[in-house]
Amino acid sequence: MHQNCNAPSLLRSSAWRACWRHLATLAATIACAAVPAGCASLPASAERTPSSAPANTTDTPLGKVLAPRLAQRPGESLFYPLSSGPDALAARLAMARAAQRTLDLQTYIFETTGTGAAVLGDIIDAADRGVRVRLLLDDMHTGGMDKVLSAIDSHPNIEVRLFNPFANRGARWLEMLWSFSRLDRRMHNKSMTVDNQISLVGGRNIGDAYFSARTDIDFSDLDVLVAGPVVPQVSAVFDEYWNDASSYPVVALIPEGKEAPEAMRALRKRLEVRGDQAKASSYVQELLDSGLAKGIESGHMPGYTGKATVVSDNAAKITERAEGDGYATVRLERLIRAAKNEVVLVSPYFVPDDDGEAWLIALAKRGIRVRILTNSFAANDVSAVHAGYAPHREALVAAGIELYELKPSAYAELAQRGKGAGSGSRSRSWLASSRASLHAKNYIVDRHLVFIGSLNMDPRSAKLNTEMGVVLDSPALARRILKGMDDGLLDIAYRLELRASPDGSSRHLTWVTREQGQAKTYESEPGMGPLQQLGIGFLRVLPIKEEL
Repeated sequence: MHQNCNAPSLLRSSAWRACWRHLATLAATIACAAVPAGCASLPASAERTPSSAPANTTDTPLGKVLAPRLAQRPGESLFYPLSSGPDALAARLAMARAAQRTLDLQTYIFETTGTGAAVLGDIIDAADRGVRVRLLLDDMHTGGMDKVLSAIDSHPNIEVRLFNPFANRGARWLEMLWSFSRLDRRMHNKSMTVDNQISLVGGRNIGDAYFSARTDIDFSDLDVLVAGPVVPQVSAVFDEYWNDASSYPVVALIPEGKEAPEAMRALRKRLEVRGDQAKASSYVQELLDSGLAKGIESGHMPGYTGKATVVSDNAAKITERAEGDGYATVRLERLIRAAKNEVVLVSPYFVPDDDGEAWLIALAKRGIRVRILTNSFAANDVSAVHAGYAPHREALVAAGIELYELKPSAYAELAQRGKGAGSGSRSRSWLASSRASLHAKNYIVDRHLVFIGSLNMDPRSAKLNTEMGVVLDSPALARRILKGMDDGLLDIAYRLELRASPDGSSRHLTWVTREQGQAKTYESEPGMGPLQQLGIGFLRVLPIKEEL
């Protein structure tokens, strides 16, 4: 069907994507004529040695310690939620130190400075002990990291692969024009597995903002440590992505890597300095006091037990070849649709399309209590996301859906009231100066099924990125997570309500919250001034919703 690129059709339909591709291809063709090197292609026959997680690791220290606990509840897994940034960092460090045979890590972002340097340093130490390390990184945020990646890959026990990589390692912007439809699709999965005995799955990338190590912003997030039958499922997902044709060995993209052991020596020195700095930062005392690292290393996992299963996109989604249950969203929608009483949705990037809005309203009309927590305008780190979400608020609230928006001052509010950030966490009062921003993705159905993972409720997670997470069946864990929402959500978030005008002719949104123990209502969007309103208004008319 012919698709016309005039402005009205772009605003009314999805034709803008085809138009964008046509325009991008034209621009890239012109650019490539001027800079031919920008149109480099990926290696046609990159050597990939297939590998997989070890089948039997019950004889490892972790296996021996976990076996008696798992034997008490056959078929069930152990899991412990990590809502605190320091705990999440401690878990990763402890897992790397506990590894004896294998360490597999898959992530969207891996910063090799600050706390990331500490994690990377412990991973390299594990490789020094003979542990086989596989690092699978999405390539979107590795710009300028080629020398570091080559150095890591030069270790005889470490292999680094990049998922859906840029062929041109320098002029990425040019290749983005040339290959936008391919490079627009990213691997957003996050997992870390040691000895095929214990896995960490959730929403956190590896970097200071995700571990509460920055004073300007802190991403409130959620990971979960799991052991038992669900771990081989996590490993199977990793193996699928690792062996997929979209995963390229670093040595195929940066051939000099395996010939640069001196680069590894230089990297070790930098990591030692940066890692020591990270561990000496002001917040690490909380990590040292937690006792979590020692608990994981010894195999003593406090927490919960229950059935658990992995929900993941097939790696084929990156090339638009996945079908049906190959999409994580298909399985999650089925889980949520089966709700009998209550659905709680926590998503930092919440951008329902018209069908999604209608689907949520239909849930509410069935008598299901629907609660949604997302970022407020001032807490959101992506303004375009807020522009895509805002037009749906009034219809959702009118349908009886309880809609909450996290305040950027959430940590200060918690500090003032002496509460923890998230149920079961220690106080984050030392973080009161940080701007809070929700990053956790978790969904709870009927107060016993809990999804924790990387999947947002937005078009990008549904259609473009690959995602994964775990569904845990545990009323006790659901109660722990929901306790914070039940007890003090108004302290850290705004509840959106519809208020009638004095003459009753119209209704408008208001933002209700609690400040210093007193109820307060905002008649206009908190934190949004005239210039921001203008900017959001402009973003709303741009045909970018499917990219959000």
